[in-house]
Amino acid sequence: MTAKIIGKLAPLHQQPAPLRNKIITALRSAIETGVLQPGARLVERDLCEQLAVSRTSLREALRELQAVGVLTHTENRGLAVVAPTAEDAENAYRLRAVVEALAVEQFIERADDAERDQLAADGSALKKAYLSGSVERILGCKRQFYDCICAGAKNDLALDIINRLVLRTSSLRSRSLARKERQQQSVKEIDAILNAIRGKNVVAAKTAATTHVENAARSALGMTDPPSDHGKVRKRKTAV
Repeated sequence: MTAKIIGKLAPLHQQPAPLRNKIITALRSAIETGVLQPGARLVERDLCEQLAVSRTSLREALRELQAVGVLTHTENRGLAVVAPTAEDAENAYRLRAVVEALAVEQFIERADDAERDQLAADGSALKKAYLSGSVERILGCKRQFYDCICAGAKNDLALDIINRLVLRTSSLRSRSLARKERQQQSVKEIDAILNAIRGKNVVAAKTAATTHVENAARSALGMTDPPSDHGKVRKRKTAV
């Protein structure tokens, strides 16, 4: 059964930033919020009309998303949104846990006072977004939160890796974020990260960051126990 595209994308307007980046951002948002679902076939003509962009610009963006594994060729040589396997998703979450733990450690080591104040503000906005229940708002605030952490960590590479891993699991992630229990649990986890950073406790910050991703993985994948005993996500009590 062919997956359907739910809804339409909003037209884009020329801005100083490269148009390719804006198209990628629009497509990423569509994938994250479920407008473009896993398995959905992308029709260039339709996307060009919806985004109000040229086919050349669209193809540049599609090639970049294909290069990071978000899109794949179909049997008829078109492109479709990749449906991640459970193994791929699990690997993505495990990698995220490592990178995000490193980022908070480096933030504690390298961030200045202004960056710390900004993180506190972004963290507060993220917690409010969780309490609002709006998946789109949560996604936007989470991007800002991790942008701030990686900026303070002086680690653009970490941000790039996190963004790529998040996009690979976007369909599972949005499903998890929509769960009220997970939203409430996430508020506590973000508090733990912020408190550890505020206290400059590297061990606690890395543990809190890792726990946040592990619980996100378990919620997204519907896991209650580790699938094996060779280094998979550890068992924790969590809301699913």
